[in-house]
Amino acid sequence: MSKQIQDAYIVAAVRTPVARRNGAFRHVRPDDMLAAVLRELVARVPNLDGNEIGDVITGCAMPEAEQGMNVSRIGLLLAGLPDAVPGITINRFCASGLQAVADAANRIRLGEADVMIAAGTESMSAMPQIMGNKVSLNPEIFAHAENVDIAYGMGLTAERVASQWSVSREDQDAFAAESHRRACAAIAAGQFDAEIMPYAVKSWLPGEGGTVRIAERVLSQDEGPRPDSTPATLAKLKPVFAARGSVTAGNSSQMSDGAAAVLLMSEVAIKRYNLAPIARFASYAVAGVPPEVMGIGPVEAIPRALRRAGLGIDDIGWTELNEAFAAQALAVMRQLDLDPAKVNPLGGAIALGHPLGATGAIRTATLMAAMQRDPGLRHGMISMCIGTGMGAAGIFERV
Repeated sequence: MSKQIQDAYIVAAVRTPVARRNGAFRHVRPDDMLAAVLRELVARVPNLDGNEIGDVITGCAMPEAEQGMNVSRIGLLLAGLPDAVPGITINRFCASGLQAVADAANRIRLGEADVMIAAGTESMSAMPQIMGNKVSLNPEIFAHAENVDIAYGMGLTAERVASQWSVSREDQDAFAAESHRRACAAIAAGQFDAEIMPYAVKSWLPGEGGTVRIAERVLSQDEGPRPDSTPATLAKLKPVFAARGSVTAGNSSQMSDGAAAVLLMSEVAIKRYNLAPIARFASYAVAGVPPEVMGIGPVEAIPRALRRAGLGIDDIGWTELNEAFAAQALAVMRQLDLDPAKVNPLGGAIALGHPLGATGAIRTATLMAAMQRDPGLRHGMISMCIGTGMGAAGIFERV
């Protein structure tokens, strides 16, 4: 006998500030970041029985070295969650955090759990550029010229997107500058405060007489946004992936460190705990595209997610579109005719950073906070391109 699909709701979401690679979190372990957001998430629902948590699903794009050994389970144990709570680490590269939210929601929708946690964690400071202790690339894929960029740099795919979809260097730099402007304005207005948990970073420094002293710094804001980023300053940067290209460090996403966690419940659990949900999980879709133009992935994923939610693009009032590169973000927006005013209203990854597998969960926290601030915002979407040629999109409905 088949079960009826039930709705899954988000009741809380929290994230760390996002730090630049080798910035404030350079000595912070990714499992410790994860543990911190899990503790804070549970604390925001003080009457929650931890034993009811069906699973902790954590997205991580490079689940090895400090991020290995099933970082989800390690993080939840560090957080002090009951031993009975299981944990699983999943990897869909840049969409890992959003995939975690979708997977957690689907467990609830299928009736397999009433309480779930989705999360993401990534320390790009801890991982090498190619990412990992030992990289062994399959020659059947990576020996082919058109796939070399998958292994050695997504920037080449951004150059191809810029060329194929006619995105100029001037447009890319203007887009990047606007990302910083919006992010700086949002920080000044306190629009990230509700979603961010301040994170205390400890440093052990030499003291007098051979002693060691502990210095503590509390990071409460994202490190990436720069108020001095303008089209003029960005225009001075040289291309980094192709000698005559247009993709620069300034119009690309920042490598970053960060974590986030999202609490999802069924209607039964919400009533039992007497909670007011923020949003209903409406739909999710993933689609594949040629790896050499991986940045265009959302063009295929977003229409699928909209169809599954029974919505049109004009129904979406807020879109968090991950800015892997200005070139790909602009190409996606133009192909789908997205309203620039509704895309990344508080800035995107070019300013705020992109801690890979954590980004989807982080941007979920941003969207949930926006829905709580604005009663008129009914539908929101999170989307991103994915390495090796994919795109993902998730849609949420305010309740």
